[in-house]
Amino acid sequence: MKGSESVWMKTAFIYTDAYLDYDYGPTHPLQVIRLKLTRDLIEAYGLLDLPSVQFIATIKAKGKDLAVFHSEAYLNALNQANEGRFMGDAYLYGLGPGDNPVFPGLLDWSLLATGATLQAVDFVAGGRGEVAFNIAGGLHHAMRARASGFCYINDPVIGIMRLLKLRKRVAYIDIDAHHGDGVQNAFYETDQVLTISLHETGRTLFPGTGFEHEIGKGKGEGYSVNLPFPPFTDDEVYCWAFEEVVPELVQAFNPDIVVTQLGVDAFYNDPLTNFRLSLSGYERVLRRIKDLAPRWVALGGGGYNASNVARAWSLAWAIMNGVELNEELPEPFLKEAVKIGFEGEELKGPLSSPPQGRNEKARTEVERVVGYIKEMVFPKVKGEPSDSP
Repeated sequence: MKGSESVWMKTAFIYTDAYLDYDYGPTHPLQVIRLKLTRDLIEAYGLLDLPSVQFIATIKAKGKDLAVFHSEAYLNALNQANEGRFMGDAYLYGLGPGDNPVFPGLLDWSLLATGATLQAVDFVAGGRGEVAFNIAGGLHHAMRARASGFCYINDPVIGIMRLLKLRKRVAYIDIDAHHGDGVQNAFYETDQVLTISLHETGRTLFPGTGFEHEIGKGKGEGYSVNLPFPPFTDDEVYCWAFEEVVPELVQAFNPDIVVTQLGVDAFYNDPLTNFRLSLSGYERVLRRIKDLAPRWVALGGGGYNASNVARAWSLAWAIMNGVELNEELPEPFLKEAVKIGFEGEELKGPLSSPPQGRNEKARTEVERVVGYIKEMVFPKVKGEPSDSP
């Protein structure tokens, strides 16, 4: 670890090894082991020993925390599924073979991930520090009464709802390759929350939504912002679009707190998506978010190459703390991590730049989308909401 920049006053990393007690199944894309790999690499770099850092052990959310968003019938279905058995009409709630399997502790896992998000919110909103990171959170697809896209409980929504109760203005920025549909839907008709999602177009990727014309409804018109990208978009186009849209909107909205979903599935070698991004492009976006966020609640998200996830979120945590990392990964970490499938010996390595070859059609399409947003959204975003929390 190299010398650090000026650090923020206090930061919190929220984690527990209890995450590893739960398993979506051996063939499911979402492997919980990626969380341990991330924590281990962060620790090996010494990023939990910084004087600014507080390590907080995850505490489960309570049922009443989930009920602020999710329906009673859905929570009852999750409670039944928690035993690992498919019960009655579980399929009506999105549960069953495929994306949202029923496994032992399904609800307990969700309570942990959501509890960590609420702990992050309380740390930042309560004035204990400026940034908190819950790598297990960011489960942004879950709907009020339905599981979706590997997500059972929508912890970003629940966290944001707590911030609204505390009368905080919230900007939500989602850089997962998949559209943050559950979060958008929850706040689609209000101007209390600005949601911005950058993702692969719904024409080619789940959940099939997030087009630029989805800008909100009623008082929320203009406060849902979508940047859909064509397949094979690279760092240059992605970062250009981010700079053209996100800073101006966030500054106009003037949030108290920025909540981010930092999915790692936009990298060119992720098995589920079609982007051509690198860790260098990811890093550029994270540094800009840090500049924009007066206070920052950071959540994890997607990422289906576990080695990528550990690298990216370790880099993210370093940026949050103003630290520059050595490119060579710590030897003690590598010695153990290779036993559970970690690949490579460098922080960025082959992820330092996207593959050669440009997609000129992507640039043209993204320029059109950015133009639409500037015309239809920019004039609508104001610094004060019309409705009260």
